[in-house]
Amino acid sequence: MKFIDEKIENYAISHSSCPSSIADELEAFTKEHVDMSQMLVGKLEASLLSSLIKLTKARKVLEFGTYTGYSALCMAQALPADGEVHTLDINEETVLIGKQYWERAEVSHKIHSYIACATETLSSFNQSNFDLIFIDADKENYKAYFDRSLDLLSPGGLIVLDNVLWSGKVLADKPVETSSQSLKALNSYIKNREDLFATMLPIRDGIFLVQKV
Repeated sequence: MKFIDEKIENYAISHSSCPSSIADELEAFTKEHVDMSQMLVGKLEASLLSSLIKLTKARKVLEFGTYTGYSALCMAQALPADGEVHTLDINEETVLIGKQYWERAEVSHKIHSYIACATETLSSFNQSNFDLIFIDADKENYKAYFDRSLDLLSPGGLIVLDNVLWSGKVLADKPVETSSQSLKALNSYIKNREDLFATMLPIRDGIFLVQKV
């Protein structure tokens, strides 16, 4: 489901500060050679993530879901020289693609990749010092990732959740698909928490911006 007319979206992209040429090459390679290329965040969302990093003056980013490393690359390029992206995934094959482009873009020193179950890796993180946390992984575990992210978020930090509209399937009164059920429940959970300030944006497949009050 397209939430915004394609011509309007392309106009927005053409008037935004978009990813680097190396990021464009990684996007093109992924679309041509890797399954499930729709998992890429795309130029407009990458521009938004970069803007959020700059607006929040983030220095340390946590990412759930590396895939081929496109969003990690874009965020690393937006970070200051001493910035860090810690990105989690279970698929070493797709992450290896990203590593080649991180090296070419000269940001590999900023990106720390973890290949393991996210909940397992998170047990080694015990400080609330992530300024921006981007959740874009398996939808069934979004609630667990979100709750843990709240513990790891720095004061004034921002959580960004992707795919929260799930092609409009969250509009169903009783979603059938497990992912839709999980996302619909999480959206309501966030909305009903008075200790959170949240804004849902109909960009691409839905983006939720969440901060602690």
